Amino acid sequence: MMSALLKNVTNCIWHAFDSLQNNEVVHKSKLKVLTANLGTLLDLYGVEKGLDHYKSSQELTFDEFRYYLQHEVFSSLPKVLNLPVAREYEKKISEVCWFVCKKHLLTRDKPVFSDDSVFKLFRIFCLLADLVQDADDTNHYMVVLQPSEAGIIVEQLVHCLGLRWDAADWEALGSSIGHFKWAAFLAVLEAKYCCDQLHSAALVEAVDEIYDVFIEDIIKKGYLFKRGYLLPTMREYWCVLQPCALTYYKSSSQKEQCGRIAIDEYCSVEAAVGEGKIQRFQLITPERTFEFGTQDHKSRLQWLSAVRQAAAVSGGAEGYQRRARAGRRGAGARREQEAREARRRLQQEVRARVAAEAQAQELAELAQKDNKKLEELKNAQTELERLLQEETQAKRDEEIVRALQARVLAEEWERREELERLQEEQNKMLEEERLKRKKFEMLQAEKEAQYREAEKRLRELEQEKQQLDMELRAAQEKISQTEHHAQALHVQLRDLNPALRNGERARRAISFVPTTKSSSDTLLDLRALRHIKAQNDENNL
Repeated sequence: MMSALLKNVTNCIWHAFDSLQNNEVVHKSKLKVLTANLGTLLDLYGVEKGLDHYKSSQELTFDEFRYYLQHEVFSSLPKVLNLPVAREYEKKISEVCWFVCKKHLLTRDKPVFSDDSVFKLFRIFCLLADLVQDADDTNHYMVVLQPSEAGIIVEQLVHCLGLRWDAADWEALGSSIGHFKWAAFLAVLEAKYCCDQLHSAALVEAVDEIYDVFIEDIIKKGYLFKRGYLLPTMREYWCVLQPCALTYYKSSSQKEQCGRIAIDEYCSVEAAVGEGKIQRFQLITPERTFEFGTQDHKSRLQWLSAVRQAAAVSGGAEGYQRRARAGRRGAGARREQEAREARRRLQQEVRARVAAEAQAQELAELAQKDNKKLEELKNAQTELERLLQEETQAKRDEEIVRALQARVLAEEWERREELERLQEEQNKMLEEERLKRKKFEMLQAEKEAQYREAEKRLRELEQEKQQLDMELRAAQEKISQTEHHAQALHVQLRDLNPALRNGERARRAISFVPTTKSSSDTLLDLRALRHIKAQNDENNL
């Protein structure tokens, strides 16, 4: 089980750890310094050396570091510490943690509070805040302040500054933010409730006052008259009332303590009758009775109520504000439980009412269904009688239809036979058409063969024609050459004997010239070729 002191300072230690961490872990070398300082405050030396042997990694998560502090540091303390000692330890540990993380927590654009006031607000924040675990990352923690707890702090601060408190405005702000981290809480205080127009001394005094209320558990303070033990005169002292004691000083600076009266549950207070303007009351302790006085009756009533409250809450090892916070949480949990129970009962009643209404509606529907079924049965009876008559008529009609169907069936058989005969004839015709088509294809193939043969023959004749044309041209050239030679011979003969033997010598010369073929025969051959070509063209057509 975690020690009470570690539980009270866990939020402060988390802020110091958060200022040192990198990706949710802190190196052991940094944690050694923090652990050594914490051990020195608790008169424990060398507790940081165990970190070297704790876990194999060189970095620790907050859970691991808190476990080490619980079992290696705070376990050395007594199980029960009296309240003043525990409060002194908490103050020193908070100062060490603040020294580690103040650079990170004091960073802001427009500071309003002094650093000392911010430290006191930090302690109040850690007192009332909760350490919660991130739902998405189990190694990540946050210290958050619920809007209801933050509202108590802000309301006290606003009243100390003499300003008007708007509860509705705070509820709207709290519902919009949800929960306050330290940066958001300080930003709201400085930006919304503590403007620059307020005097710095007033801000310091207001923060000191709420620090006394929440951290020092001061229930009330002010000037009181006290009757002396040896000299029965009433002297004025500055008195500070806490759940465990009433301390009185010479002045409000609280530098010179004149005495301290322990208060527990066995103490009582009651009004006393006195002389003069001083309104007296008595504080009765198991050791002796102390007499005090105030300037007016209202102040006396306030002090009587405050002392009774201090005596009532004086028991226990925790401070008054911690118990009040736990009580508020318990009351809130009870109210939430009661609200859940009320919602559950209301839901049960609603479900029961809905079930009763559904049952009544179901019964009405059943009655309506019964009436409807009775009506349907009557209608069914009438319908059955009608159907019986229709069935009788249908049987007669069926016999007629069957006779008609038999006749139609016979006609269908005749048609089927006729169709089969027509199909056979059609098949025969198709077979004949296939044979004709086959013959036609064969005939067509023969014609195509003849056509190809005729084309082949035509090409051969064309080639022969070309050959004959070439031979004809050659013969014509030879004839022209022969005629030319004959003319030349004739001219020579005429030149030799132009007068006497002109005609005879010429004829002899011509008769001795050799010829190959007459021109008339050549023309006949050409005519024959043209006749053959014309016949081939007609055959092709």
